Amino acid sequence: MSSFRHDVEANVPALRRYARALTRDAELADDLVQDTLVRALRSEHLFHGGEIRSWLFTILTNLNRNRLRSLARRPMTATLEDNDAPDSAGPEAGGRDIERALDLLVDDQRQALLLVVLEGLSYREVADIQGVPIGTVMSRLARARAQIKVYLDGERPALRRVK
Repeated sequence: MSSFRHDVEANVPALRRYARALTRDAELADDLVQDTLVRALRSEHLFHGGEIRSWLFTILTNLNRNRLRSLARRPMTATLEDNDAPDSAGPEAGGRDIERALDLLVDDQRQALLLVVLEGLSYREVADIQGVPIGTVMSRLARARAQIKVYLDGERPALRRVK
């Protein structure tokens, strides 16, 4: 097995973890990771060294953006589940609160937060993956953390006046 393929294979668990956090659906996440791996292996000639992990996360992020654009063109339906009750209590309620707080974040903020907190990537790596300046990543992280804190503290988000 080539060094490239070995490095790609070594990153599969991290890709799956990130994809599951992004999509919140195990089957969809696995499909997204598979598409990422297929694209990476087909595009091996385009990889000119550097950090393969960041390159793979960039591919996955772009595929997810394309998926979301495609979904935005179709009407969405949601089914209610038994565990959607807002008054749920117990030890798992805290996990659901964090999950709901993450759901409320804008996609770019959630992606930046997950890449830094869940995957341990540097701000520079996240900036490269998202294709934005490092200051934008820092801003997205600050806003995401603030919004999650507000949600978990039970406060209503402050409205800002826009002129």
